[in-house]
Amino acid sequence: MTTTQPAPGTEQPSIGTLASDASRHLSTLVRGEIALAKAEIGTSVKRAGTGAGMFVAAFVLVAYSLTFGLIALAEGLVSLGVWRWLAYLIVFVLLLIVATVLVLIGRRMVKRITGPEKTIAEAKQTAETLRRTGQHTA
Repeated sequence: MTTTQPAPGTEQPSIGTLASDASRHLSTLVRGEIALAKAEIGTSVKRAGTGAGMFVAAFVLVAYSLTFGLIALAEGLVSLGVWRWLAYLIVFVLLLIVATVLVLIGRRMVKRITGPEKTIAEAKQTAETLRRTGQHTA
């Protein structure tokens, strides 16, 4: 194993200088990593926003198309010989039934929502541990 000797006339840096350099380099590295993360997140957020905008536009188009589809359904019933007022009433009742089913499903799903039980338990356990630790050190 060979050790390198400093060239004659040059001094080795002190431990303080080495520690300062290491701290500065680490700080630069961390700042660079944070800047990279910000750039990546910014790109992801832009893409997510664009995608969400496309979903909203599609939803609006489907909502308008649904109106025409329902009119076509009612007129189809009229062409089968159903009175016009009855055909539109049938479509209206059909929409009420669909809306009622969606409300019932949504209500059932909302009732199933629970709080963050594991998080609450962990927080209580951490608080209790800190209290016990504080009592031992006091």
